[in-house]
Amino acid sequence: MTGKAAGHVSHEPVAQPESSSSLAADGLEVSPGWQHEKLEGWVPELASEEETRKALEKAFDYRGDVTVTRKNGTTVEGYLFDRKTGPRLADSLVRILPKTSNQRVMIPYSDIAALAFTGRDTAAGKSWEAWVKKYMEKKAAGEKDIGLEPEALE
Repeated sequence: MTGKAAGHVSHEPVAQPESSSSLAADGLEVSPGWQHEKLEGWVPELASEEETRKALEKAFDYRGDVTVTRKNGTTVEGYLFDRKTGPRLADSLVRILPKTSNQRVMIPYSDIAALAFTGRDTAAGKSWEAWVKKYMEKKAAGEKDIGLEPEALE
C-alpha cells in the first residue's frame, strides 16, 4: 500500500484553491488538446493509398454516419465503428453498423471507391471548453441549479 491508505501523509503545506466565484472560464488551466475538424459533408478524394488510409482514419474518429460506395456501385450508410489496417489495402478493412440494420458490414479498403461524411457530427461543439463557456454564461445571467444535461435524441 502507498499514499494516504498506508499512512503516508505529506507534511508540505498545500495551496488552497481560489474560491469558485473568483475563477473565470478563460483563467482555468487548459491543457493543449485535439483540434476538432469540421468533416460533416466532406467527400475526400481517394486517389492514392495514402489518401484512402487518412480519410478512413478520420472516418473512424468521426462521430456521425458515413456513406461508403463500393467499387461495384453499392453503398452502405452507417457508423464506422472499427477498422483493421494491414500492409496493403486488400489486407485492411472497415466495419460499419448500417443505419437500416444491426448487421455489421465488413468492407476491405481495396473495395472502397468513395467515402462521404453524410451524418451529423454528434460531437461538434461538445468540448469541455464549450460547456464551461455555456455554464459561465448561465451563471452570469443568475440561473440556479445549472448542470450538465445531455442533448435530446433525434
